[in-house]
Amino acid sequence: MKCKRVNEPEQITAVAGLAREIWTEHYVPIIGAAQVEYMLGKFQSEAAVARQILGEGYEYYLVPDAAYLALVPDGAKKSVLLSKIYVKSTQRGTGLGRELVEFAVARCRELGGTELWLTVNRNNAGSIAFYERMGFR
Repeated sequence: MKCKRVNEPEQITAVAGLAREIWTEHYVPIIGAAQVEYMLGKFQSEAAVARQILGEGYEYYLVPDAAYLALVPDGAKKSVLLSKIYVKSTQRGTGLGRELVEFAVARCRELGGTELWLTVNRNNAGSIAFYERMGFR
């Protein structure tokens, strides 16, 4: 897996592009097109990703043309939020999602975290099942 830390503008552009592709396909049936557009603009646009990286402590990682994730360390709580983990539909079932979770666990440890946590939409059954297989509860 070629997972690279996102620091450059072209990487941010790639993340925003993947977000649009993945979110449009995956979330429109769950939350509707209008809500997807709102969420993309607020949290997954180039400007939002850049703001999160530069000013909000997010670490983004990109697997070009396949997936991305974002982590938010909290040193005071010794925890790391797995804020985003998104894999293109063509890459699901290949083990890439598992590798990304393993990467997140390892990075959590490197950051001194003792807990890796996440949230998920309660209607996102496929993702919930994946997270449970990965050991989240």
